[in-house]
Amino acid sequence: MDFPSKVIEDGVNELSRLPGIGKKTALRLALHILRGSEAQAENLCQALIAMRKEVRFCKTCGNISAHDECKICTSHRRDGGIICVVEDCKDVIAIENTGQYTGKYHVLNGVIHPMQGIGPGELNIDKLIHRVEQGGVREIIIALPTSMEGEMTAFYIAKRLKAHELKISSIARGIPVGSDLEFTDEITLARSLMHRTNFSTEDKTAL
Repeated sequence: MDFPSKVIEDGVNELSRLPGIGKKTALRLALHILRGSEAQAENLCQALIAMRKEVRFCKTCGNISAHDECKICTSHRRDGGIICVVEDCKDVIAIENTGQYTGKYHVLNGVIHPMQGIGPGELNIDKLIHRVEQGGVREIIIALPTSMEGEMTAFYIAKRLKAHELKISSIARGIPVGSDLEFTDEITLARSLMHRTNFSTEDKTAL
């Protein structure tokens, strides 16, 4: 792709680094920014820089936060005895939008994916085990993608928690196989949470 300016080329290359953004989409975004005012471009840059500098990840659950602990972990209105395990922070937002969940969360920051070199050690699993070992947790809800990698991760977590006296459940399969929580409508997601089932580790090969 030929560019009329090295500055535009650099801008397009940086935008195309974002997930789901190809060179053509990045070019459209760059041109949109150029057509806007200089103040709009500066506001965008300042917002991105502030987000990168000020937003952090909760030391307890791994969710995005403005402080060391997120508002969900510090809320006395949330049930700390129930922890919903999700792949990413965007899944927390999706579940929160249902208004049906009152427990807390644990963000793994991914799923086990051997082909990409992602094993249990690269995920936020050990901290989940530590939270359970501290006591007070009655139930773990596994709300991971219904992909092979998501199922593999769920099974690994269930095996690690098998020695602890707590309920391990998974959200009901009203969610289509292979889909992500962020793309699931709120009604389906809410029903999946309310009608969750016990998670079984039977008849599967241990990792």
